[in-house]
Amino acid sequence: MPSIQGPFFRLLARLGSAYTDRSLARSLAELRRDSLRGPRVPRGTVVQPVSAAGVPCEWVSSAGQPPDPAAGRVVLYLHGGGWVLGWGATHRRLVAQLSRLAGARILAVDYRLAPEHPFPAGLEDCLAVYRWLLESGIAPESITIAGDSAGGNLTVSTMVAQRDSGGPLPAAAVCISPAVDLSPEQERVGILASGKDDPMISSTAGEFMAAAYVNGQDTHQPLMSPVFADLRGLPPMLIQVGEKEVLLGAATRLATRARAAGVDVTFEVWPGMWHVWHIFAPYLPEARQAIEHAASFVREHVR
Repeated sequence: MPSIQGPFFRLLARLGSAYTDRSLARSLAELRRDSLRGPRVPRGTVVQPVSAAGVPCEWVSSAGQPPDPAAGRVVLYLHGGGWVLGWGATHRRLVAQLSRLAGARILAVDYRLAPEHPFPAGLEDCLAVYRWLLESGIAPESITIAGDSAGGNLTVSTMVAQRDSGGPLPAAAVCISPAVDLSPEQERVGILASGKDDPMISSTAGEFMAAAYVNGQDTHQPLMSPVFADLRGLPPMLIQVGEKEVLLGAATRLATRARAAGVDVTFEVWPGMWHVWHIFAPYLPEARQAIEHAASFVREHVR
């Protein structure tokens, strides 16, 4: 049963979605600037900018984490934002909490954005940063790739591209509300639909973001819509999705296809929750608990 705080944060999500729609109608650049402002990271969080394979990134860690990332768990985090919004304050707070709970240093990737850089630019950046981690001496068994929304898409696509190249895969993956199907079929029932009562994504924003990333290309490409990819050989995967979100169907199909391909899948549908409710942690109990589940999954698969 959803917490008593749920309706309040649901309203905040709806207000935020309405603001996004208005801002997109005026200026994407303005919305990107606004996304840089937001909640502060928890006390004791250490944030260190770094260039990884020429891609701007940030190391995010909690006090007490080893200074050398090769000495412990590492999470490669691929943020959401519909492929058009960059790494910002809200995601930094989410990642900081995951770092503390998972006992991991997190490398967050500020990949190139659409519409200036449509598919496959963002994916190329994420893959380059993962390989940079390996070249830096970090064992693949120490790495988890995680991401939300568009970043959940990039999480799966990065692993598929890495597998197809013959390179080593990470120990595990965490997909939060993953947007893994951009096909016209999904548009009718998912990312562009309004049938579900999801306060976080409007059909207006979903249509703009998907079109910017797709840029007129074939949406059935497995690296664009990884629900269509061959998922064999991928590492254990946690998929978290809200019961009330428009991407529930796509996430369910990803879990089904991954299991059929022999992947060890943990699939969580959170009652009453919406798209990436995690951003309201630590104040929304379900958000805090979902991050705790993700952290436990990381600890279980990366010792």
